[in-house]
Amino acid sequence: MDNTKNLKRPPKGWDRSGLPGWTYHSSALLDLEIEMFKTHWQVACHISDIPNIGNFKTFDLCGERAIILRDTNFDVKAFHNICRHRGSRLVTKDQGTCKNALICPFHGWVYNLDGTLRGASQPKSFPPLDKNEFSLRTVEHEIWNGFVFVRFKKGPQPSVRELLNKYEAEASGYKMSEQIPTDGFWTETSPVNWKSIRDVDNEGYHVAMAHPALQDLYGSNYYDESYKDGISRSEGKFTASKGRHWGVRNYKKFSKPHKDLPKESNQTWVYYGIFPNSVIAMTPETSLFYQEFPISTDKSIIRSATYKYPNEDRQQKVARYLASRIDRETVVEDKQLTIWSNESMVSDAFDGFYLSDLEYGVRTYHDHLRAILPIYNIQKTPKESDIRDLNKSLIDNRDQ
Repeated sequence: MDNTKNLKRPPKGWDRSGLPGWTYHSSALLDLEIEMFKTHWQVACHISDIPNIGNFKTFDLCGERAIILRDTNFDVKAFHNICRHRGSRLVTKDQGTCKNALICPFHGWVYNLDGTLRGASQPKSFPPLDKNEFSLRTVEHEIWNGFVFVRFKKGPQPSVRELLNKYEAEASGYKMSEQIPTDGFWTETSPVNWKSIRDVDNEGYHVAMAHPALQDLYGSNYYDESYKDGISRSEGKFTASKGRHWGVRNYKKFSKPHKDLPKESNQTWVYYGIFPNSVIAMTPETSLFYQEFPISTDKSIIRSATYKYPNEDRQQKVARYLASRIDRETVVEDKQLTIWSNESMVSDAFDGFYLSDLEYGVRTYHDHLRAILPIYNIQKTPKESDIRDLNKSLIDNRDQ
């Protein structure tokens, strides 16, 4: 079970500690983290989720609400899901179609698909309304290899294209922009702080012990490229064995890559981590994304969707099903791991992390968090009322 074969050794003498335990159950810190989420790119959907004019997909994040839709020019648009009259949701469904307009369910204000105001109900009860002044507020968005990213506020990250540029050549081989949805969107709540989910996902040290299917699939051929400039990459090449696990054995048997996929990717699962909370993954048969958001200090929501090639044959369909079985098992296993780890954070006996070289990705991820919110560096639990001002003071002193 030695998974160090492909290990890229961290710097000598690196700090093996993690974040202090208090950071996993502080409400005041969570308020700062929510601000961080709003200023970083988030995967909202895939262009194939809104293939036709009038199709929309909603995306909610920590109090913000967005609509992603196709306008009459077939362009992808993103707006705040907020009526300019009284702030009501314009669309209440998670996904659907507006034939040629968005109609507020509260008072009936009508907006064109380009976001401009078409008209208010009972217009004589208002002064003249400028259709552009009262148009929907736009949300910054960008499309990368078919995935639609949104950002609710300007932040420190560059464009998505620049952020993921070093992986563009590899990603383009998967032709993800041509893919279509499989089973829609999947969401689940988990009784843990959102960082505990990320901590598990940012290292492969636990795979040999906790994920028998993944160990059977790629085992010691797995390795991580730790977070750098907001991006990480992990890769697992299939082992040469037929597989002991039923799902893995049959998946390896039926796996049939897309005809245009480069040979070096034919038997590999690849994961791109995107700070602070998203992952895009590719297999020979599919692509998918998953992410987690905080609901409270001890509750998070996990969100995911998978996409397939439109011309898959029967063998590829079987392989995709088997891959999803492996993935579902992994999700269940990881959820339990996050619970066990997260519950220790409130114990006086918790002394903090002591990380393996195989967990260097956890350290580099935490360093990214510290760069945004230096309050993470404070080891002793501060007063909740002091956290915002203390964090600002640390930023000011750092930037002098």
